[in-house]
Amino acid sequence: MRRAPLALSFIFAIALATLSVQAAELPSFADLVERNAPSIVEISTVRQVQARPQVLDEELEELLRRFNEGREPDLDLDDLPQQRQRAAVGSGFIMSADGYVITNNHVVAGADEIQVHLNDRRVFDANIIGLDEPSDLALLKVEATDLPHVEIGDSNALRVGDWVLAIGSPFGLEFSAAAGIVSAMGRSIPNRSSYNYMAFIQSDVAINQGNSGGPLFNLDGEVVGINSQILSSTGGSNGISFSIPSNIAVNVINQLRDNGRVERGLLGVRMREVDYALAEIFGMERPRGAFVDEVQPDSPAQAGGLRNEDIILEFNGHDIEFFTDLPFYVGQYQPGTEADVVVYRNGDLLERTVVLGESPTNVVASNQPEVVRDRGNPLGFRVAPLSQETRQVTGLNGVRITELNEGPGQEAGLQEGDVIVSLNRREVESLEEFAEIANALPGTGFVPIRIVREGQGTTLALELSP
Repeated sequence: MRRAPLALSFIFAIALATLSVQAAELPSFADLVERNAPSIVEISTVRQVQARPQVLDEELEELLRRFNEGREPDLDLDDLPQQRQRAAVGSGFIMSADGYVITNNHVVAGADEIQVHLNDRRVFDANIIGLDEPSDLALLKVEATDLPHVEIGDSNALRVGDWVLAIGSPFGLEFSAAAGIVSAMGRSIPNRSSYNYMAFIQSDVAINQGNSGGPLFNLDGEVVGINSQILSSTGGSNGISFSIPSNIAVNVINQLRDNGRVERGLLGVRMREVDYALAEIFGMERPRGAFVDEVQPDSPAQAGGLRNEDIILEFNGHDIEFFTDLPFYVGQYQPGTEADVVVYRNGDLLERTVVLGESPTNVVASNQPEVVRDRGNPLGFRVAPLSQETRQVTGLNGVRITELNEGPGQEAGLQEGDVIVSLNRREVESLEEFAEIANALPGTGFVPIRIVREGQGTTLALELSP
């Protein structure tokens, strides 16, 4: 009867020992925070916002006169406030002893006044050296010397599962620290434009409003990211945050410091994802790469020998797994760079050399039209020949879709008015050729259909079934 208490005590002791070992394995961030806190800054901005009613002076005077029962108003319009100030708060960090400060573009863009608040309560007015909206980075400068500053680390060395720490001013609560782990690398933010040049670090660190522009540290106390975005249904942290990798930030910041702007290369293609339907059509083992919907005229891609319906698998040594990888890597190189491009074309791997151009809008043109797999048969649309005038004006040969019903065409994304220029990789120039090609289509599987819509070409997938 006395053995039970002894057994329970033994089990309890083992449990305590296990918890102690586990606790000992968890990192402490106290030294990291203490060492780097002097380099973290809070950034406050002031924007001038119109407060005066947007009506004519005579109209406002008449309203005031009626309010005063016909008497002349005692209030002079010139006494009304012309503007009011609106303050915003973000985070940042000092990158060098001579006063360069990094933050987010969206923290300071449009600000009339910017102040940098240090951990020791010193406050400096800041000037903007450069802004870069595509990367959401900004470089500021304060007039000071011998400032504490961070060490920049290698974001490429991060792995999913690594511990990271953020320091910033969430909701204006200055110099707050939050820890978590890296949950994904090379992430594109859902619902954002595919024109962006960013592959974010995703973490579960509690990032909130006001953390924007603050640093993300690794366990060595090096900055490996700049906190930029959150996904939230409430405006607060939902456990998913995104940071700009330090290796990308260094490239952008160096250009902002040297030139005040960022130059990015231009390839000149419209592209989209390679889904399993396109992979099957073009004989790929699995979906990957960026599908070239259209090579833009007189572009670096055209000069380098890229063609419509090429699938780009590598760009200058970087694997292109998803189509969003391509604008990211292109954006890391400056105009004039010679880049090797590996494409998949007609079952073969080909290498082409492209000299990147410069885009005035800092974007690589792309789109992602929806491709819906067809579930029916027959094709489900009627076609008519192009008029002679249309052929002369547009230079197109093909047939135009005049009626679209339920079937493969509708579900694949075809629209009335689309011009079909090829079907199953055979060019279409007349109704007779279209009928001949359509009659020879296989009974099942995917076949490509290339169309021109509003002057832009694209290839869709028709799935045929018995």
